[in-house]
Amino acid sequence: MSTILLYLVALVKATRIGYKHFLGIQTTLGRRRAPRRRWNVPLADGKRVNFSLVDRLISLTPAQAITMTKHVSMAEEYLADHFPGFPVLPGVLMLEAAVQAAAWLVREWENFAHSLIVLREARQIRYGAFVQPGQALTIQAEVLRLEPAGSEFKIRGGAGEAIAIQGRIELAHRNLSEHDPTLAALDKMMTDAALARWKQLRAAQQYAV
Repeated sequence: MSTILLYLVALVKATRIGYKHFLGIQTTLGRRRAPRRRWNVPLADGKRVNFSLVDRLISLTPAQAITMTKHVSMAEEYLADHFPGFPVLPGVLMLEAAVQAAAWLVREWENFAHSLIVLREARQIRYGAFVQPGQALTIQAEVLRLEPAGSEFKIRGGAGEAIAIQGRIELAHRNLSEHDPTLAALDKMMTDAALARWKQLRAAQQYAV
């Protein structure tokens, strides 16, 4: 079962038990509240887009910093609408890529103790250069605070020398079983799937070197 599918199952179960109220996640960009994050977004034709937004590990300094990349391809369906005739990676997906990169550092540091590493707040987010198909968005996340229940990072992303996104993010580290002990097995399934994906990323990094 894929990590994305496991995540969706968890969200369905979490909604049923009111977990989103327990978690209390709030995402803000300045004073504007950002839309809630969805990992699998339905398109008009019924297809779904897989939002795994980091595909290569470049470097990791445990508990300090991580660098990962997202290679942008015209095969990604959302580019057809963003924008017609001028496809570029949406800013919200640049932010999601930064969240996912930082989450991998957290998981490695805590030895995959939590099934959910999610965005709690984004601050001082600034966008710059466009990232187009054929380019790679390189995300750097530097630890500002790293604790069992949450973390903060300074993020920066760009394509080549051009800065595409920068700012700060705060993450929440949670398990579904914190609210409902019967979901412990689902937590384990999700952490096992994340660990398997991390091993793939580490193996690919070592092979590239």
